[in-house]
Parts: sequence; C-alpha cells; structure tokens
Amino acid sequence: MSLEEPEVTAHAAKVGQLLAALNQALFGQEALTELVVTGLLARGHILLEGLPGLGKTELVKALAKTLDLESKRVQFTPDLLPGDITGNPVLQETERGREFVFQQGPLFANLVLADEINRASPKTQSALLEAMQEQRVTVLGTTHPLPSPFFVLATQNPIELEGTYPLPEAQLDRFLFKLEVHRNSVATLEKIVLNREIGVEPVVEKVLSREDLATLTAAVRKIYLPEVVANYIARLVDATHAGSKASAAIKFGASPRAALALASAAKARALMQGRINASFEDVAAVAAPVLVHRILLQYEARIEGRSPGDVVTELLAEVPRQPLAVAPTLKSVES
Repeated sequence: MSLEEPEVTAHAAKVGQLLAALNQALFGQEALTELVVTGLLARGHILLEGLPGLGKTELVKALAKTLDLESKRVQFTPDLLPGDITGNPVLQETERGREFVFQQGPLFANLVLADEINRASPKTQSALLEAMQEQRVTVLGTTHPLPSPFFVLATQNPIELEGTYPLPEAQLDRFLFKLEVHRNSVATLEKIVLNREIGVEPVVEKVLSREDLATLTAAVRKIYLPEVVANYIARLVDATHAGSKASAAIKFGASPRAALALASAAKARALMQGRINASFEDVAAVAAPVLVHRILLQYEARIEGRSPGDVVTELLAEVPRQPLAVAPTLKSVES
C-alpha cells in the first residue's frame, strides 16, 4: 500500500522536529545530522569517522534522548573481548542448583554507541557481525534475540592515528552509511564557546516516541521506488565492478547489499522531503555515504591520491540516470 501526499507531509514534519532538536545539540553539522536521520529511518547502522572532539559521541547521545531509546555505550579498547560486548554465561545459584545463566552485554539496547570502534582488535570488532545483520547474538551455541529497534552507531578515528586497527571488509559492509565528521568553522566555534561549557552536556528533550520512530520507518518502506530509479541503482552498483572509466581505479566493487542500501536510503530521503516516491536525485544524494566504504581502490589509485569519494563522484558523472533505450514514464521522477 502506497502513501498519500498528506500522510507523507505529516511524516516529514515530524522528521523536521527531530532534525531541529539534533541541530540544537550539535552546532554547525546540519548536513551530517540529516544523513544520520536518513540512515536511521532506513533502519541502517552508521559509521562516523573524524578526529577526536568533533561531537560524534554527543550526536549519538542526543539522538537517543530525542527518540527516548534505551542506549548503551561501549568504549572500544585493545583489551576489549567479544564477551564484553555480547555478554557471557555466569555460574549462579538457581532453583535447579548451580548452573550457567546468560548475562546480557551492552549490545542489548535499542541504540548502541560503539565508541572508537577501530581501537579494538579485529576479533572483537567481528563480534558485532551477527548482531548488525540478524539482530541477535549467539553465545556457546545459544541464540539470544536483541531488542527492536536495534541500531549501531559507531565512531572511529582516522586510521592514521596511533592505536587503530582497520575494520574488516565484512564489518564495513554492515554499515549503511559511512559519514565524515569535519571540523567546525570559526562561526560555529564561536557559538560553541558562547553556549557550551566543559563537562556540561547540552539539554536535549524527547521529540518523538519509540512508536513514532516505528511509524516513520514503516512509512519509508511504503515510499514508491520507480522501476527506472531501481534500474539506475543497479547500474550504478554494477559500474563499481566494470563498464565505467572509474571502475579501473577499483579493486573490489560494491556488493548487492549496497544496492539494497541505496534503495532504502533514497526512500528515506524522499519521505524526509515530503515526497511519495524516490527519485534519481535521492539516489545521487546518498550514493557517496553508501558506497565509499564498500569499494576498495587499486594501489595505483591510492598512490595518485584518489579517494573512494572521488571515484564515487566520477561514477555519478559517468552512469546515465536514464537507460539509453528507455524514456521516463513518471512525471514525479526528478531528472
């Protein structure tokens, strides 16, 4: 069942309230907060990368407060073990005698902040794989379901910094978006100095309920994805492997999961803007955060100083939005 325009307009107004609250908690990062909310509505996990102190953690904490979600924070360190995240069986006295009882780890929350995720070993990072894909954890052969909704918002420091490990490709592919957190402008820094104090968290009020979030995510699934837009997504992902000049710089291209992520994120963006169908413009707007962490560049391209973001920009310029032999059939599809 598709959505009607008045219904979509009402949903977009609620999302606007959420964005306004987040922008009061984190100054000067409006583009970032919009993409984070887009990822949330698409029911995806998000990886935030940037230098320490730029507000990554504050953004995640503000998101939990505005949506009234149960949140837990895991500080990833080199000595962190997988059981410290998932939980462990603990020997306890019960009515049946002494037996192992599973004690839930911090993954059992609606919103999990994996802080500085790339400071932990790859083995510990991999403990998140099953949770992020299947919303459950398995410990000693027993499977435990995680709460719903379940989101992982991870922060990581640039890999050039001391004490960091690169995330495994399988781990990266589980994140819907990878977003760069940039340093603030002078005007934003002045606003921070005038309105914030060290050790004092900003006051953030609940804006939407957990039920409101469930309604919005359900509405995203009802946004119409025209066939020509779906075809554009398929050709864009396929172009990361072959058939484009930009693909010569790519060693490993994006997976089918990237195509699904593009579709979900495009529909979420359409809802946020009050439209009943996703467009070519929606796909182009979310292509970089969806693809940059899913393509691995050739050594020569990296030596030349090209980044995954540069290559995605080239792909968007090369891949035509319309199939060469097909004309658009929907007036609502933006060119």
